[in-house]
Amino acid sequence: MGWAAVTAVLLAATPVFVTRGDVTPEAALRSEAEATWRSLEARYVAEAGGAPARAPATVLLKRGETLLPSRNGQGRPGVVELRQERAGVLDARLRVALRHELAHQLLWWACPASAEDRLFHEAFALAVSGELAEWREAPYQSLASASVELARSPDVDTPRARRALARVLNEDAGFPRALTRRLRRCQEGTRWTVPLSVGELAGHAERSAAQATVVLSRHSGEVLFSEGAFRTAMPYGSTLKPFVVAGSTVAPPVLAPRAEVAEWVCGERMPERMDVKTALLRSCNGYFLDWEGRGSAPRAFGAWGAVLSAVGLSSEPLDMADAIGLRATLSLSPWGLAQAYRLLAEARPDLMAWLADNAARGTLSELPASKDYAGVATKTGTVRDAESRPVLGWIVAVDADLVAVVARPGKMPRAFADEVPRLLARVRSQRGGLEAARVQVLGLVSPDVLEARCPGAGFVLEDGTPRAVSGDFTKLEPRVKKGGAVCLGSPWRVRFPEVPAGRDYAGVLTWSPPPPYAPPAGVPTSPTALKARRGSAYVFRTTRLQYTAGVVTAEDAALKGEARVALARVVAHNERHADSRHPGRPLCDTTHCQSFQGTVRIAPEDARALRAPALRWREWLTFSKGGAEPWTQTRARAQVESLLGRGVTAVRFAKGRVHYLRTRNEGGAVFDAPESLPCEVLRSTLKLPACPRSAAFEGTRVTFQGQGQGHGEGLDVEAAKASGAPQEQLLEAAYGAR
Repeated sequence: MGWAAVTAVLLAATPVFVTRGDVTPEAALRSEAEATWRSLEARYVAEAGGAPARAPATVLLKRGETLLPSRNGQGRPGVVELRQERAGVLDARLRVALRHELAHQLLWWACPASAEDRLFHEAFALAVSGELAEWREAPYQSLASASVELARSPDVDTPRARRALARVLNEDAGFPRALTRRLRRCQEGTRWTVPLSVGELAGHAERSAAQATVVLSRHSGEVLFSEGAFRTAMPYGSTLKPFVVAGSTVAPPVLAPRAEVAEWVCGERMPERMDVKTALLRSCNGYFLDWEGRGSAPRAFGAWGAVLSAVGLSSEPLDMADAIGLRATLSLSPWGLAQAYRLLAEARPDLMAWLADNAARGTLSELPASKDYAGVATKTGTVRDAESRPVLGWIVAVDADLVAVVARPGKMPRAFADEVPRLLARVRSQRGGLEAARVQVLGLVSPDVLEARCPGAGFVLEDGTPRAVSGDFTKLEPRVKKGGAVCLGSPWRVRFPEVPAGRDYAGVLTWSPPPPYAPPAGVPTSPTALKARRGSAYVFRTTRLQYTAGVVTAEDAALKGEARVALARVVAHNERHADSRHPGRPLCDTTHCQSFQGTVRIAPEDARALRAPALRWREWLTFSKGGAEPWTQTRARAQVESLLGRGVTAVRFAKGRVHYLRTRNEGGAVFDAPESLPCEVLRSTLKLPACPRSAAFEGTRVTFQGQGQGHGEGLDVEAAKASGAPQEQLLEAAYGAR
């Protein structure tokens, strides 16, 4: 909206001011009130980003008969009460009083949600009335003592309290930033659930700093460990500086440190010129403030502002001091911080590589624990009070598999640096299988029917830049083709017509089309088998534990005990032997590899299996449902001959293969030639429950008989359940001779 349009709106919203002759001169007073109202409303528009939705029709200006000596006015909506010491004189004191009281009137109409927030009302009125300049001349008062005084008089109804409030407001050189943030909430219609606090106004953390720890999987996003107030929003110190860097669309500058500026005091042996990497490692406030001063720094974290907002950042920063935590007015929970770093690590491995140097030459260097941070990217942060004492210390740590956030009240990060490596080691020992597992998924489903939604906060990473995605079900292919798709705080939910309720996929989805596939010569392959052997363009990354549990559940959701542990160990082993199924590619999610139908709740047996040592075999290990239940199924002879060839006879099954004779005619000679195929090819093509034991050719039909389910090789799951033997014994019985 142009300034002319804004002015028209303001003029249209100006109320009619009414006098009754008890405050004089009336005409001059009304004219003063009109000009003041326009000025106040212009200030509101400038700070709130829009004009008030309404204004009072009339405002009565009257003499206050019972005003307290300490107060100049205490009106109510539509009524301003003034104390005029000399009749007919519109002096400077009366003008200030009028401006102060009209500020209250403006808020009552423009921001009715704040009507009961006395501190907010008084702070706004003091800030716009012109009184602050007078208070600046008063005897010095420390910010700490002013905060104590305001805490004693939350209604700000004494001269001492107003002097204290003015001291807090004078901390900002311009219009108080805390009030700007609140005015924007007014304009946006946000609920006024929490009154303005002294700490918020002063730009220091008033919330109680609390101990908190949270560890996430980088791959699945699940919370692996948590304790304390990890969901409580707290001032975050310097921990968001990497997001400022990530949000920049231009190369950050190289700056000359200014030794005379306190914010440039960031470590010994300062370089003559400082680049952004060094500024991050030293957590140098002066660099970021001077970068903003140059006008090229990103505002409100750039594209990463939407990410931080989605995971709980309390408000958009107004300037760099807000963004880098130098002024502790904004807050974020340890959980939200961990989620944001999970996405940052996915999008910007270059930044993680920089932060991996922190223990060598940054804020965690030259400590006994520094060597324990090898391979771990870290960022520290400290929240301080008005006396520069540590209120809350932060360490964020990111390695190949985990994101850890540790907050400790009253401590500097270096004081508890030894806790973090121990925490990471403990989580790994308690939850095996936390490394990445990759699987080609959904290759049998037509791409145009696949839909996905993120119940949490979904983002697609386009060249390292996060783009928020809708929370509704939408086509999956267009999303993933743009970049890695990450759902913060929840698994992806993927659905298609055959599974309308959808499946959970706790992890990261990426796009990687498989190379062309041609079946081996002479081996007939059905369209479905061809798709399975080709693989999928959708590659899903989660943890080995989540992948293993998903496969075991797809095979037999009711499987428990030693048999489940044995099968889980085989599944996890095979995930590391994908080349035997898809050379150079991850495993597929079909029975050609191992059936996987999304992530599920982890069973105790799954976790136990992934804590066990790696299996000693160096090859793919087969398994099947197995069992002894007999079955008989019939197929058309033409279907069988399309697989084995015309004139096939003497079919028998042994050692995982189907052996048969096929009539050949070579050079006029007709003879029966022996041939064989893997029985799994026949079983999967004809969709038989298992590799048959016999086949009877009867006219146009072939009758197969067998028992159990699957190819009948390796671990027989049903037999394992029935045996009750320990998992080591089951594995040796199935594979020991290899």
